[in-house]
Amino acid sequence: MSNDTNKKEYSPTREKIFEIIFEADTSVGKWFDILLIIAIIASVLIVMLESVESVNDRFGQLFRVLEWLFTIFFTLEYILRLYVVHRPWKYALSFFGIVDLLAILPSYLSFFFVGSQSLMVIRAIRLLRVFRIFKLVNYSKDAQQITSALKSSRRKIFVFLTFIMLLVIIFGSVMYLIEGSQPNSPFDNIPRSIYWAIVTLTTVGYGDISPTTSFGQFLAAIVMLLGYAVLAVPTGIVSSEMTKHKKNGKKKKKKEQIQLNTQVCSECLFDKHADDAYFCKICGTPLHFHEHH
Repeated sequence: MSNDTNKKEYSPTREKIFEIIFEADTSVGKWFDILLIIAIIASVLIVMLESVESVNDRFGQLFRVLEWLFTIFFTLEYILRLYVVHRPWKYALSFFGIVDLLAILPSYLSFFFVGSQSLMVIRAIRLLRVFRIFKLVNYSKDAQQITSALKSSRRKIFVFLTFIMLLVIIFGSVMYLIEGSQPNSPFDNIPRSIYWAIVTLTTVGYGDISPTTSFGQFLAAIVMLLGYAVLAVPTGIVSSEMTKHKKNGKKKKKKEQIQLNTQVCSECLFDKHADDAYFCKICGTPLHFHEHH
């Protein structure tokens, strides 16, 4: 009953705007989100190009005009999102709500803090909305599988990282003892030697520090070879857990076949509902997509 009462407080125009801005299952909503993503990509590219001095010298004025046009567009979009949802603070304090706010703040902060406009690259985070636009719920499920696999293997990974930390401390200390006595040696302290061990063990190999003695080069060769084995261990741990989750997922899929969509609840903002759902499974609010179709 409370849900019906709340619905009557909002005009059809307000509900239509909600459908356009939040729904990706309608053609208008999909086109709005596509336009939004194009604007996000363009605004991020402008911020990046503006940091190139030669380009900024030629097109600096144009970039500033475009930046403010995008900022005004994103500001209006943010205000509309707060206007159409039933609980504005719920959206404002959500992940996307905070990101949307951070996407427009740098432009206004630039009046008070020079250089803060470069923070507008935060807008790139908003590209996460692409998962809603193209209805890539399956990709979202794959991401959940990876997250679950990482959580399941977190203890093994923690033990592995602890072992690696001990290794780099030992190798760094030994290399300091071997190379530190050499004149003008870059291994002039243990922390710097540990840095070398980390760079070498991870097979990055910047080359800014390298041993000169025969014994030091021999130890470096061992660390390099060990690095390949080190890279394989966490991959194997996570892959094993992902295989387990994949098998469990197939078993669950056989028991229950439910296709999800991107309908957004105007009350609690939950956006993973079954295609045949008429009400939000979290709070019971009627869903817009079924209301209008």
